[in-house]
Amino acid sequence: MSQTFNLVLLGINHNTAPIEVRERLAIPAGRLADATRTLIHQPGIREGLILSTCNRVELLTVQENADPNSNAELLRFLHEYFSLAPATLTPHLYEYREGEAVRHLFRVASSLDSMVVGEPQILGQVKESYSVAREVGAVASSLDALIQRAFTVAKKVRSETQIGSSSVSIASVAVDLARKIFNTLDGKTVLLVGAGKMSELAARHLMQHGASNILVANRTAERAEKMAAQFNGQVVPFDALYDQAARADIVITSTGAPQKLFGRSHGQHFLHSRRNRPMFFIDIAVPRDVDPRMNEVEGCFVYDIDDLQQVAVANLADRSREAAAAETIVTREVEKYQQRVQSLDAASAIRGLQEHAENLRQAELRRSASKLAGLTAEQQAAVEALTRSLTNKFLHPPMTALREAARDGDAQALAELEALYLGQPRSRNGSKS
Repeated sequence: MSQTFNLVLLGINHNTAPIEVRERLAIPAGRLADATRTLIHQPGIREGLILSTCNRVELLTVQENADPNSNAELLRFLHEYFSLAPATLTPHLYEYREGEAVRHLFRVASSLDSMVVGEPQILGQVKESYSVAREVGAVASSLDALIQRAFTVAKKVRSETQIGSSSVSIASVAVDLARKIFNTLDGKTVLLVGAGKMSELAARHLMQHGASNILVANRTAERAEKMAAQFNGQVVPFDALYDQAARADIVITSTGAPQKLFGRSHGQHFLHSRRNRPMFFIDIAVPRDVDPRMNEVEGCFVYDIDDLQQVAVANLADRSREAAAAETIVTREVEKYQQRVQSLDAASAIRGLQEHAENLRQAELRRSASKLAGLTAEQQAAVEALTRSLTNKFLHPPMTALREAARDGDAQALAELEALYLGQPRSRNGSKS
């Protein structure tokens, strides 16, 4: 029986699932290695990578003999690792296989599937997931080649289009909302709760538009001090967070904490301390740091990652032409990658066929050695040349058929030809099954 390796991607993102669902699947950076190890220990999973961001959780896998009508292994992983019933997730999941999985990965890496089309952060997040997967031994030849190609495609999209030149980021959307609430950001104080990259970008944008004071609170004091130094800001000890938060006009949260840090009662306390001056919360954490019920407090304005998406989408039209050009590049690169994979399949089969034929030729020469012993060196060379020539002529039709099957993407025909010419099929990595 032929052993085949299949590319399968299963995931949820901001288009298919609300934040209430996504936050239940979010994997903190510190747990990504453990989650990836657990994934590749599932039955039939040979290679795997997990991409977990505020807007998506995706499992990219290479599987043995994957059933095209079942994603049971990946559903089992999600159910067991996150303690979530499959029925809870199924309405929000999408699944891609083979060429469609390749296309999806290329689009994600190129920021065409992002909440904010053209944002640059996603490529770094894919690279980080790839690095973790390599460290735990979850990436081998198949995924390694595919992901490296995804990086190349993303770079090509950035260099050959202007999709990122005027991209709207979560940070810039946050600035726009803050300006609507406060009219001006001049002299406003910003509190960063969590010292992540996204909060740093948002703070930088806010300062560029007039915010002058930065406060930083983080569970790890060293990271808080490092972030505060970048902005000439001040560290707020994490255990003094609730006493000091009311100093801020704008609070940006991105902690990755499993429980919400700010609730409705905190909002009431802060507004009382601020004499009802408005307070703006930008919650870019998944799971969320701020209870959405804080919006019920007069003067508290809370926006989570999905709220920011709605604002970002309004800016998509300005980049539609560049996005279309980028999609064309992705389509072309998917076709090239698939052709390369298929040609590699043919090359493996052809090598096997050539090795098989050469072994037969050598065996026949050894069997006839006693009869050929009396030949001169010149005659022996002629026999050698004759048998090689006949072997090559016999090989030409099947080699042509293998190349044509690979070129047409006909995997079934390729497998049948291998079985016919070699006696048993070979796997995609070239080994006999």
